[in-house]
Amino acid sequence: MSGVFSDEILEAAARVIANAKARGVTVGCVESCTGGLVGGALTAISGASDAFAGGLMTYSDELKNRLVGVQRETLDEHGAVSSQVAAHMAMGGVSVLGVNRSVSITGIAGPGGGTEDKPVGTVWFGLAVGGQEEVKCSLAQFDGDREAVRMQSVLTALSLLDPGEG
Repeated sequence: MSGVFSDEILEAAARVIANAKARGVTVGCVESCTGGLVGGALTAISGASDAFAGGLMTYSDELKNRLVGVQRETLDEHGAVSSQVAAHMAMGGVSVLGVNRSVSITGIAGPGGGTEDKPVGTVWFGLAVGGQEEVKCSLAQFDGDREAVRMQSVLTALSLLDPGEG
């Protein structure tokens, strides 16, 4: 697996697992543009099953709706790449996966699919923590090709998911 992920990503994933285990929390992810890479990075770490429950890859709007409860109206009104959808994905992750913390990623990795309002490299993240109503959402604008956008997204998602970071 080390050939797939940079040392920086593997170190971030190891921190997430270690901090989650130390705090007795479970983590999960709901991914779109990263296509399961966050889950892949976490499961590259030995002992990940002690803290990582799993993830959902909801690339299509249909699966965002069916698996994690993103309302069709929200998708129609705001688009899949929005804070509203990222928030619902993260909340759905906590609920469906039964975890304490869930990160979500939805974005435009390129090379196509961008618009003037949402250019390639636009990625929304959500972090839901069980027992808290508010979902922390953040927007990033990454540069580079499809792989670069996806890997930067993985690193950002791991940073958000890390229970040692806040």
